[in-house]
Amino acid sequence: MKTILITGGTGFIGTNLCNRLIQDENNKIICLDNNYTGSLKNIENLIDNSRFKFINHDVINPIEIDEKIDEIYNLACPASPASYQGKHAILTTKTCIYGAINALDLAVKNNAKILQASTSEIYGEPLVHPQIETYFGNVNPNGIRSCYDEGKRCAESLFFDYYRIYGAKIKVVRIFNTYGPKMDKNDGRVVSNFIYQALLGKDLTIYGNGAQTRSFCYIDDLINGLIKMMATQDDITGPINLGNDGEFTISELANLIKEKINPSLNITYKPLPSDDPTQRRPDISKAKEILNWQPEIKLEDGLNKTIAYFKGII
Repeated sequence: MKTILITGGTGFIGTNLCNRLIQDENNKIICLDNNYTGSLKNIENLIDNSRFKFINHDVINPIEIDEKIDEIYNLACPASPASYQGKHAILTTKTCIYGAINALDLAVKNNAKILQASTSEIYGEPLVHPQIETYFGNVNPNGIRSCYDEGKRCAESLFFDYYRIYGAKIKVVRIFNTYGPKMDKNDGRVVSNFIYQALLGKDLTIYGNGAQTRSFCYIDDLINGLIKMMATQDDITGPINLGNDGEFTISELANLIKEKINPSLNITYKPLPSDDPTQRRPDISKAKEILNWQPEIKLEDGLNKTIAYFKGII
């Protein structure tokens, strides 16, 4: 039986990954989280499973596991501006850097594969479009988003140093905007914001003029990509972009959600936050070639599933 550790396992992506991996009876899942942005409610359906174990732990501190670990998915980190800006900025940087070091140390000790959930935010306000993995990015090193952007960039650096120095079996993926069930309705990301506002009958709030673009990947597609990346041979390290290469303006997204929930709602506009990228779309050529992976779920279908989930929790 393969033992898999998922740090950040009660968060949005971690919860969905736990549920997917537990379906294979050859897997034992250890979910590690301090529930800072995750929730135990997200894994309550797994608690009684004999092949599932939850550990309440902050990855800023060294990770001690009593059993042999075969694979580690390092997902632990606040992932939305609402959770990592302001007073939580230093904590976010610590989570990115200390969390990476502690997870890597555990991986080296166990000779385990380890996957780092990096982010499209490492590209900053991109001057190359779509974003390809060889692009070094255009990141503000001291802005209000820098704790996350630079934290993730440093974590990537640590992963490749551990690979070069200690022979760590690393996998690095850069995740673009992802949405779907188990999102926190208050996490501040655009899909959950619009759906939550619309279901409550409130105006949809767009920051900026709505012309900025994003690419939206449904969670099931992302999970498939993570698992495929983990299954690659040791010489496949990444980084590899994982995201949907369809591109939509924020206005298009708002109107699509409004039409699905309540066409009579209005849209209001507020100033664009500092360092918020105006364009974001992944080049997924590597994922297609190396992983034989590409998104399959269209935005409209994914939104229908996400809206249904939100209706059930509001």
